[in-house]
Amino acid sequence: MDSGIYREIKREYDLKRQRKIDTAKRFKEKIYLENPVLSKIEDEINLLALNTTKVILNADEVTKQIEQENLAIKLDKLNKKYDRELNKIGLTRKDFEPKFDCERCQDTGIVKNENNYAICSCFSQAVINETYKQVNINKLSEENFDTFDIGFYSKVADVEKYGIEKSPMENIENIRKIALEFCNHIDDHNQKNLLFVGNTGLGKTFLANCIAAEVIKKGKTVVYQTAPILMDQIMDYRFSYSKTGNEKEQYNKIFDVDLLIIDDLGTESMNNHKFTELFKIINTRLLKNKKMVFSTNLSLKSLYKEYDERVMSRLIGSFTICKFVGEDIRLKKKLIQAKKLT
Repeated sequence: MDSGIYREIKREYDLKRQRKIDTAKRFKEKIYLENPVLSKIEDEINLLALNTTKVILNADEVTKQIEQENLAIKLDKLNKKYDRELNKIGLTRKDFEPKFDCERCQDTGIVKNENNYAICSCFSQAVINETYKQVNINKLSEENFDTFDIGFYSKVADVEKYGIEKSPMENIENIRKIALEFCNHIDDHNQKNLLFVGNTGLGKTFLANCIAAEVIKKGKTVVYQTAPILMDQIMDYRFSYSKTGNEKEQYNKIFDVDLLIIDDLGTESMNNHKFTELFKIINTRLLKNKKMVFSTNLSLKSLYKEYDERVMSRLIGSFTICKFVGEDIRLKKKLIQAKKLT
């Protein structure tokens, strides 16, 4: 991991965590100011615990046990009284807790794994995003399964027009289910990878974003890049005379990251070296059971013209092919937006 990138992201995490804590503190202070009874009960709880501790420190074993039992009873009553007061204003204790982006590490970037400490997957993902300059990852808060709208797809089936018997809406709903199943079983050896095929503007990139968001939410890491940029990055690394540790790690991540998403497959300019690297990526990840999602604007027939038999045999044999059909959604959204402005 590049030390410069690590330090910068760690600094961002520290600042983010402190902001969350400060926000929670200010909210609690505001509620206490509006509801002083809560503050009074909390003071009673703290004072009771303090006074009991003083007694216990200088008491014999029998007295200690009695005081501890009395403390438990009194604290239980006060805590119930506190919860009742909170309930009156529609709150719970959880509302006073900081709303961290990652509950696993509470925005520290570090998690405890048995007796050891390890870097949280969210921190690893942040490093990947910075290393690969993953623009699409920034869209995941807007483009995910919760915001996926099948209403843009036609309910009318037209075999002649779309080449399938289902309507575009039925088709995309089926693809959405396949994508969710893929996310839920991403570690399953029997789960195939996904290949999205179809014209531009039909939701392939949006659904890839949905998958990325869901997989990251499960604590997995994702490398998400367009085919032209990814292949150029690989070629730059392969033919570089002096490879830094960070460059080597960046290259290895392509093979080891939990999920690799390659968008716009077929738009890159290919040569024998790139064919070899693409095959190596696909084959190595298949052997490691590391999942992939590829999307392309080309038809399968066109893909056969672009790639050699080695690559195509892996795509056909190890990927579930999802064909996207319908009208250009991007165009529909622009028309809707234009109407709103008029």
